[in-house]
Amino acid sequence: MIIGLSLVAISGLVLVAADHIDAPSVTGNAADITDVYAFQGQDTNNMVFAVNTQGLLSPGGTAAAEFSENMLIEVNIDNTGDNVEDLVIQAIRKGDKMYFFGPYAPAAKGLSSTIDVSKASGSVAISKYGAAANVSTENGMKFFAGPRDDPFFFDLGQFQKILGGTATGFNNPGTDTFAGTNVLAVVVEVPKSSLGNAATINVWSETKKKQ
Repeated sequence: MIIGLSLVAISGLVLVAADHIDAPSVTGNAADITDVYAFQGQDTNNMVFAVNTQGLLSPGGTAAAEFSENMLIEVNIDNTGDNVEDLVIQAIRKGDKMYFFGPYAPAAKGLSSTIDVSKASGSVAISKYGAAANVSTENGMKFFAGPRDDPFFFDLGQFQKILGGTATGFNNPGTDTFAGTNVLAVVVEVPKSSLGNAATINVWSETKKKQ
């Protein structure tokens, strides 16, 4: 069964970019994606997908930050090289848990999505700021949702100097502009066998608001 949930994409990010300061309507809220990561797990039979949202959270603001029950986080996976999603992994909050669906072939592609509840893969209690991380394992997959230190390193000040013509390159080491700030992260680890047989996959993420 596909539930009657119509969602529209309002922010997205490709794997090779970071996007910590977005349009005013989404900056810092549940729709704002900062980074997307895809990498091989410690178990080399698995792939890990991480989507970070709500960047630039101060330590004081992190405890109050939360995922929205009206916002779907979707990882899109293209395994045929045509830049169209062949599989999706979806995460949406309900109460104090994050619920995950997929990977599965979506009935709708592009800017609108539906959730096929028959493709539920697991859930996890959303971790609290300052508390031990909750990680659940179901159906051969692992799940996490909650606050994390922002892992992205970028020297914004030096970058601006380069753009302004007063510097020719980055320093080593540079200054981490995002040090001391946090994000809300959704992380899922899945068997590679659930992603198809392609040697290369394309990955991007979207947040989609319930309509």
